[in-house]
Amino acid sequence: MKDWIEGVKNQERRAIARVITFLENDHSDAEFLLQELERLEKKAYVIGITGPPGAGKSTLIDCLITTLRAKGLRVGVIVVDPTSPFTGGAILGDRVRMVRHALDEGVFIRSMGSRGSLGGLSRATKDAVRVLDAAGFDVIIVETVGVGQSELEIMHLVDSVALVVHPHSGDVVQVFKAGVMEIADLYVVNKADISGAAKMVAEIEQYVHLTHDHSEWNPTVSQTIPIQGKGIVELWEQFQHHRVFLQESGEGIRRRKEQTVREVKERINAEFDAYLQQCTQEPAFQEQMEEIWHGKKLPHQLAREWIKSHLIRQDREGM
Repeated sequence: MKDWIEGVKNQERRAIARVITFLENDHSDAEFLLQELERLEKKAYVIGITGPPGAGKSTLIDCLITTLRAKGLRVGVIVVDPTSPFTGGAILGDRVRMVRHALDEGVFIRSMGSRGSLGGLSRATKDAVRVLDAAGFDVIIVETVGVGQSELEIMHLVDSVALVVHPHSGDVVQVFKAGVMEIADLYVVNKADISGAAKMVAEIEQYVHLTHDHSEWNPTVSQTIPIQGKGIVELWEQFQHHRVFLQESGEGIRRRKEQTVREVKERINAEFDAYLQQCTQEPAFQEQMEEIWHGKKLPHQLAREWIKSHLIRQDREGM
């Protein structure tokens, strides 16, 4: 395992891939590995790309990688694909659109399944970002599943969020309502060479004016045409402006602290949920379920009683 750590430190792509797989499989030594990685220097700028399916997120990222590599920046990309609720599998196909960077040692691209997460990100995605950060990547890009309003989890992982839409998305407010529109630090009207782009830009600018009039940061609206390479450099400049804002205003530190608190709570919930799953296999639980089925007790009552009794038991056992 020490060889893996050294491999990550030396930016070896095979070692990075092995460590991410190790963490994704939730190995028993994962915590030790994460502690060792935490000792390495962290400096990455983490950006999230979200938006509806068909908005052209992957193609946009492919062009953005080219721009960043031209500036000498090392880029890590995590592409999150939806996991089937029936088979548990994922197609993991978006990386095909970035295949031209496959042999570039300064680029690492990893596809990951959402594993049923309603927020579009699995717990392993956050660990993968840690690995890429520890490996010294300058910019880490996280592309989410792209399923609309459930995409809110991305704001709790990255520094800056870009919401990508295209002119045929329709009425932007109707399509996204309030949730996913509010998490964006930048808006990108992609495929801006097709009809309706100007209208979409105007709608988003009006939305920004109404909702961010007294905010410290007013989200910008960029127009991009990836197949022509247009607007990509300007988009990166907008990301840089937001990064400076995060640093100078202290918003960046505030976000990182808030993200850490949220992650700790998520881990607590996961640990407690795993423990309760074991408890519900006990015969005593099945017996008490009989009381519910016969109308002698409400589910709410059993839930409270069960949690209370097990908290007391674990306290006595020194959990």
